[in-house]
Amino acid sequence: MQTEVTEVSGFASLRPAVSAILMGLALAVPSTGFVGPAAAAPSGTIGPSGLPLPRFVSLKSGKVNSRIGPGVNYPVDWLYLKPGLPMEIIQEYDNWRRVRDADGAEGWINQSLLSGARTAITAPWQRGKPAQINLLAKPEEGARTVAIIDPGVIGSIKQCNGQWCEMSFSGTKGWLNQSQLWGAYPGESIED
Repeated sequence: MQTEVTEVSGFASLRPAVSAILMGLALAVPSTGFVGPAAAAPSGTIGPSGLPLPRFVSLKSGKVNSRIGPGVNYPVDWLYLKPGLPMEIIQEYDNWRRVRDADGAEGWINQSLLSGARTAITAPWQRGKPAQINLLAKPEEGARTVAIIDPGVIGSIKQCNGQWCEMSFSGTKGWLNQSQLWGAYPGESIED
């Protein structure tokens, strides 16, 4: 049986595939324009933490303030309401990380609110368009579809081989082409 995954009020739900219902996902308040189909590949820079820049992480909690500068004395510019939301760290300063979201919004978040758990958003650049993304049983074109995923849905990355990522959406597992995700760089390999 095929399953459809749709983002409803910030929570992914599974239901039998009857028709594609496209709903927008509120990632942040307010919102800006999209970054595009894929984030740029890492430049190979090492940050003060000893970790590469840029790199993807995710939000630990469901209420995270993003500030205009690296410290609590800077005003809050964004409020993120979705735990597990992928973020791209682009700069580091002390315990603060400058991040970018899938819409291109940037701000500073304390590292204690970020997790190394890898998540990704399915084709956020297609939100609101009549599109569907097939979650496949195997990492190959033409493989059996196990679920239909709407654009803008967040899933957990299990592994990526540089072209395909094994993902989990509310317990439904399958493979997506890396080009359909924001949260993994093109060509990036991720081990479980």
